[in-house]
Amino acid sequence: MHRNPSRPLSPHLTIWRWGPHMLVSILHRVTGSGLATIGAAALVWWLAAAASGPEAYGTFVSWATSWIGIVIGVGLSWAFFQHTLSGIRHLVMDIGAGFELSTNKFWANMTLVGSALLTALFWFVVLGVK
Repeated sequence: MHRNPSRPLSPHLTIWRWGPHMLVSILHRVTGSGLATIGAAALVWWLAAAASGPEAYGTFVSWATSWIGIVIGVGLSWAFFQHTLSGIRHLVMDIGAGFELSTNKFWANMTLVGSALLTALFWFVVLGVK
C-alpha cells in the first residue's frame, strides 16, 4: 500500500484548531479519574479514621481543615461540578442535540463557567462566608 508522504497518517493536534469543546472533553476524563482516585482515597481515609476512634478522626479533621486539605477539597468539588456539567452536556449531545459549532462552543464554555461558579458558591456556603 502506497502512502502519500505529503499527507499526515491521521489527524493530529496540529491539524485541529484548539477549542473549548476539546478542553471540556479532556477535562471530563481527567476530572473523572481524579474523582475516582483522590476522592476515593479521601473517602477511605475518612471512613477508616471514623472507625478507628477519636484520635484518628481528630488527625483526619486537622488535616482536612488545614490549607492543603481545603485546596484538595476545592479541587475535588470543582472536579465534581465540572464532571457533572460536562456529563450533562455529553448526555444532550448523545441524544443528537448541540452539535452545531456555535452551540457546542457556547455550552462548552458554560460548563467551565458553571463549574467555577458552583464551586465558589459551594465553598461560600461550607465556609460560612457572608
